[in-house]
Amino acid sequence: MDALRDVLDWLSGRGLEVVLIILGSVLLARFVGWVGDKITTRIDRNSTGGDALVRSEAAKHRHSLTQVLTWSLVVLIYSISVFFILDRLGIPVTGLVAPATVLGVGLGFGAQRIVGDVLAGFFIITERQYGFGDVVSIQVVGGGDPASGTVEDVTLRVTRVRSPDGEVVTVPNGQIVKVVNLSRDWARAVVDVPVPTSVDVTRANEILRGVGRDAFRDPAMRPLLLDPPTVMGVETLGLDEVNVRVVARTLPGRQFEVGRDLRARIVQAFRSQGMQVPAPTTAVMAQDGATAVQEGVR
Repeated sequence: MDALRDVLDWLSGRGLEVVLIILGSVLLARFVGWVGDKITTRIDRNSTGGDALVRSEAAKHRHSLTQVLTWSLVVLIYSISVFFILDRLGIPVTGLVAPATVLGVGLGFGAQRIVGDVLAGFFIITERQYGFGDVVSIQVVGGGDPASGTVEDVTLRVTRVRSPDGEVVTVPNGQIVKVVNLSRDWARAVVDVPVPTSVDVTRANEILRGVGRDAFRDPAMRPLLLDPPTVMGVETLGLDEVNVRVVARTLPGRQFEVGRDLRARIVQAFRSQGMQVPAPTTAVMAQDGATAVQEGVR
């Protein structure tokens, strides 16, 4: 009976305090997460007007920074609650210093990759290499196919990317060796149009210029284009055909939509002139002009 009475006394005293600390830490962490979601939602709404693909660089950075701060606060809340629980359980924290030191040294060798991920994530965020909503192509250690898609989450440890097929790819920040940002400030859609050598190139250039002018005057396309599409001229020569390049500077993240529209307009324009043109090849380029994606469209 004395033992049962001691247990009941502990549960009504320190045990109740432990339960309240656990509940309080969980509720506080959920509140911090809820506030973080509200802030990021407000940032996106104010910076995009409802369009998730068009964000300013400052808004992307604020969104990523809010996510990191929210994650850090949640970790801090749970860490402090652990110390309070240990104190209520009568376990001296100072007595855990020596075992924790030995454990920390042992884990340090195994946690090198985690530390590398956190440091890489810190520099990704502070240097604004990319942020939430950016369209990126990430190359990881070991080569292989890069992770391409839209950034959905950036933390100190990992980056989550939604691929065009809807798959979520999680990449540890420490494993990233190269990032191609396709939506930094502005983007560029480059359409290479194969023209048979039997066709007058000057006439083909005039048709393509007309397509660019029509696209720039189109109310649906005008908001996506920063300037009228430009015909760069003959890009490559072949035995049976030449490639004429058309370049369009677009809003970030909208180069794919503009490229598809230009290809459809080009095919229709050439057919209306009685010219049969093979399927064009499109190269979508980032601001630095480096080719990022190439695809054939029929």
